[in-house]
Amino acid sequence: MNFNGELLERVERAQLALQGFGADALLVSTNVNLFYFAGEVINGYIYIPLEGSATLFVRRPKGMSGSNVVYIRKPEDIVPKLTEMGVAMPSKVAFEGDFMPYSEYCRVANCFAGAEFVNGSGIIRSLRAVKSPYELEMMRESGRRHDMVYSQIATLYSKGMSDLELMAAIENAGRKLGSLGIFRIAGNSMEIFGGSILAGQNADAPSPYDFALGGAGMHPSLPIGANGTILEPGMAIMVDMGSNFTGYMTDMSRVFAIEGVTDPLALKAHQVSIDIQSAICKVAKPGVEAKALYELAYSMVEAAGLTEYFMGHNQQAGFMGHGVGIEINELPVLAPRSRDILCEGMAFAMEPKFVIPGVGAVGTENTYIVTSDGLEKITHFPEEIQIIG
Repeated sequence: MNFNGELLERVERAQLALQGFGADALLVSTNVNLFYFAGEVINGYIYIPLEGSATLFVRRPKGMSGSNVVYIRKPEDIVPKLTEMGVAMPSKVAFEGDFMPYSEYCRVANCFAGAEFVNGSGIIRSLRAVKSPYELEMMRESGRRHDMVYSQIATLYSKGMSDLELMAAIENAGRKLGSLGIFRIAGNSMEIFGGSILAGQNADAPSPYDFALGGAGMHPSLPIGANGTILEPGMAIMVDMGSNFTGYMTDMSRVFAIEGVTDPLALKAHQVSIDIQSAICKVAKPGVEAKALYELAYSMVEAAGLTEYFMGHNQQAGFMGHGVGIEINELPVLAPRSRDILCEGMAFAMEPKFVIPGVGAVGTENTYIVTSDGLEKITHFPEEIQIIG
């Protein structure tokens, strides 16, 4: 495909959104959104006017070329450069108010003397929620390689291994298949390292992060995921590792167990998770409210008598699914108060999970694309509890 045409279309969609928002320019400065509009990460800014071409104001890297590339030393250089180019000064600038540091905002806003600055983070978030055919193919490729990594997990396990050791082995397998090794996530207080392995009772450890499940982690500076638990028979080992091979991610969780899981409650909960995904796949399509999918899942959990364990036990999450793309937590959100409505081209991960005390986390997570006909699943590793050892 013509990738330049892809980027141009993204700019044009942003200009349409600006028109509806009442702003006459968009200033982009964060890595994820610079990548979205420029196709690569730069140190600098992208300026998108209401009409005309976008301009990349670049500090680093050196050596970029193109009619829309302008090198600057500092933010204060932007307005003089725009004036030289004959670009009319905006009266209302949308910027990434959710993420731009206050000190940088003060510098930039002062450059555009007299212009009103408004938070445009929601504009970009909404744009990115609906993926192009190119983006969806990037996600399918990440999904294919994600499956390949998970297919190796049973052979990566060795007796006496800890959750951290298994996690490192999975990460190594992913890197050998081309994993970029970074999993971007929105939110100033959101951090994760490659994903999570939650073994046994560690799955019930609460975390400060807004993830489906927690885990104590290895250190107070990153209290999430694996904590050094030795993997033992009968213990549920949930592998929730992200996949980023193309700049676009997929999310998938599977449960492994040494010699299997025998606890009846855990086995029941795992099957309910599989049933929830099947039921939602039958009704989800463009125009359906995201909260309706959560409500369907919760009704099935209630009918099974599993509400005490749904999306955590000691600490429960308030959602059951999330958008996926350049970041691991995009729109739509499958939650009881979500206002999101499914659109063709959206992609999201659905993760009805349960934490059973004394056993660990069970359930599945898959990544789906919303098509005109319904949902297309792009993570295909078997959903049944996988026996290792």
